[in-house]
Amino acid sequence: MKHETSHTLIGPFCQVLTMAGLPEVGPIADEQLEVIENGGVLMFEGQIVLVGDYQKLLNIAKEEQYTLHKIDQPMVLLPGLVDAHTHICFAGSRANDYAMRVAGKSYLEIARSGGGILDSVRKTREATLVELVELLKKRCDRHLAEGVTTCEVKSGYGLTTEEEIKMLEAIQLVNKHHSLELIPTCLAAHMRPPEHTDSRLYLLEVLSHLLPQIKEQGLANRVDIFIEETAFNEEESLEYLIAAKELGFEITVHADQFSTGGSRIAAEAGAISADHLEASGEAEIALMKQSGVVATVLPGASLGLGMHYAPARKMLDGGLCLAIATDWNPGSAPMGDLLMQAALLGAAEKLTVAETLAGITVRAAKALNLTDRGTIEKGKLADLIAFPTDNYKEILYQQGKLKPAQVWKLGMEV
Repeated sequence: MKHETSHTLIGPFCQVLTMAGLPEVGPIADEQLEVIENGGVLMFEGQIVLVGDYQKLLNIAKEEQYTLHKIDQPMVLLPGLVDAHTHICFAGSRANDYAMRVAGKSYLEIARSGGGILDSVRKTREATLVELVELLKKRCDRHLAEGVTTCEVKSGYGLTTEEEIKMLEAIQLVNKHHSLELIPTCLAAHMRPPEHTDSRLYLLEVLSHLLPQIKEQGLANRVDIFIEETAFNEEESLEYLIAAKELGFEITVHADQFSTGGSRIAAEAGAISADHLEASGEAEIALMKQSGVVATVLPGASLGLGMHYAPARKMLDGGLCLAIATDWNPGSAPMGDLLMQAALLGAAEKLTVAETLAGITVRAAKALNLTDRGTIEKGKLADLIAFPTDNYKEILYQQGKLKPAQVWKLGMEV
């Protein structure tokens, strides 16, 4: 990914919402947001050099003969959005699953009729590397246009060493040539593949064969596991996560989607984040708080499955760092619109504008253990998005229908 190599000043913006200086955990009041009126940003080599009053920055820029990028309509500037949990490397559609689900069929009934995750596994295995690259690229194009500048992507529809590597290679290839920055995660532990009868033996195979190759080829440094009755149990998951950590991987967990237990394993294993959490209660929130696990909630899965949201308000009041991600996947969360989902969750769970925006910027970056983005301040990546409005509150008020008019990745307009 190239970046802007000359000093560039962008502005003036009606408001620059820096998202800087906010608490890392717990509630955030809108009054805590730093809003720079008539602001600008000075960038160099993909990084933010200065942010502040546009007129002052303009005087510096004229003296130093910087490139000027004039904004000539009312705009509000935010950090680029971070989607901390997606499955956007896949082939095929699960529209049939959706039709069966809304007609009243259960998860198990759909799986027995040939649907479910294994349907996506079959179709992704059948796809060539080139086909996967093309499909992923199209989804990245849309995400970037909607203001997402960093996006986590999981494998997990391969479920063999060869097929998981194919998926991670597709992610790596797109990452090299696309402006949207992808953060790859190995989710070989998505569910037990049909070829295996023993979950524990399958996980051992992943640990001994797949993960060392991923490490060697630099394909990912994050590992995830789905802890649920239909996937992996708590005991085998804890063993797997601890072993993956010993191999040098950062760990995250699909936890508490339908039943509790996964968040406890995330806390015990020292995971960076626990994701889903629709079933989490006060005990689970307390455990995650104690161990510093980021709570990543996935409103797209709730919308897709027609179930309640994760208790985001209780999580914030319980002192957690709350990230909001799309879970964009072919089965339960096909929408993939981060801003819209965050706005709907915020309305349902009574999150402040500040809490919702933090959940898709600075706190989402924390869920991926990235300290170089998510805010507009000196030294951070120049990942920026501008909305055509003069008031930042319009962004969530319009429930995701107000999209960015301009997007910069590493200082380059894309």
